[in-house]
Amino acid sequence: MPPEVVDSKDKVDHARISDVTGIAERTVLEELVKSQPFWVTVALIALSIAIGLYQPSFVSVTNIANVTRNFAPFGIMALGMTCVIITGGIDLSVGSIMGLVAIVAGLFLTWEYPWYVAFVMGMLAGLACGAVNGFFVAHVGMSSFVVTLGMMSIARSLAVVFSGNQMLYQFGPDKAIVKAIGQSKFPSGQPDSIFPAWIPAFSSHFWVMILLALIVGYVLNRKPWGKHLYAIGGNEPAARMTGVNVDRIKFQAYVFSAFCASLASLLILGYSGSAINALGQSYELRVIAATVIGGANLLGGSGTAYGAIIGSALLEVIRNALLMAGIDSNWQGAFVGAFIILAVLIGMETRGFSLTELFRNLFRSGKDR
Repeated sequence: MPPEVVDSKDKVDHARISDVTGIAERTVLEELVKSQPFWVTVALIALSIAIGLYQPSFVSVTNIANVTRNFAPFGIMALGMTCVIITGGIDLSVGSIMGLVAIVAGLFLTWEYPWYVAFVMGMLAGLACGAVNGFFVAHVGMSSFVVTLGMMSIARSLAVVFSGNQMLYQFGPDKAIVKAIGQSKFPSGQPDSIFPAWIPAFSSHFWVMILLALIVGYVLNRKPWGKHLYAIGGNEPAARMTGVNVDRIKFQAYVFSAFCASLASLLILGYSGSAINALGQSYELRVIAATVIGGANLLGGSGTAYGAIIGSALLEVIRNALLMAGIDSNWQGAFVGAFIILAVLIGMETRGFSLTELFRNLFRSGKDR
């Protein structure tokens, strides 16, 4: 073989290695820049700084503790919702499941059963709702929108009937334990605490959310169950052909979503010290908004545990900022809706859709007319 041919081949080989190395290096950076949770985090930090400069009390230890406690139940539910959305489904029943779980647990507490019996019965009621959702979606093949919309009405009606449309608050001898579960804080925030005063007293809601997020994040990234969720949402027929038990995984996703809603309900029950059948009303919209803002694709195939948490946090910061700014609370829905649309547009950009090109084409078509 002539030397010049060898040299030419070597040059080609070196060029290919360089190209591959360059692509790999660019891919890491591009993945970060194109990550929707990353930009939501940037927006959250920037918004918090801006609000803190306008209203210094926003960054006070007390308010930080309140904000984290308020968004934690939504973050917990958003983790379950994320698993459902990754499969390409939706769960509209989580808010009503919260109401039913609170009433069932409240009834057993009212009947003076031990707190753990009441909590187990409430959790079982929620899991039963999730199992019904999962059965009809996964095994019968019905639309998740239709099934969970029906469960939203069923669970809410059962909560009203079981409670007699009354608030339950006489929780018997274990009431103090129930309230301690929902109201405990770490650090305690007391003057005699060993922790510095500038560390917020984070609620039990917040710590439960953090622990659950770590578990869900690990499962989604490292365990076969999480990889199967993404496979189902990305291409369900292909997932079936590769041997994934699609029906079982989808069923489990809806049960887990109900579990998260039940867990959040029990924590709120303990914090408030009472149970009402209206608990969780319209919460499903905010939970779905949090997952979408955090980067979950409603068409399936994408979503992260971190995105669910950071999306929930951003919505609560917006709500808290509006209240502190003295803006009418009725405007909250408008701001949340605007952020949902913005989040979807950002997601479209990261998946290759160019808004700039769209507006350029619209402008050109307008001039052509």
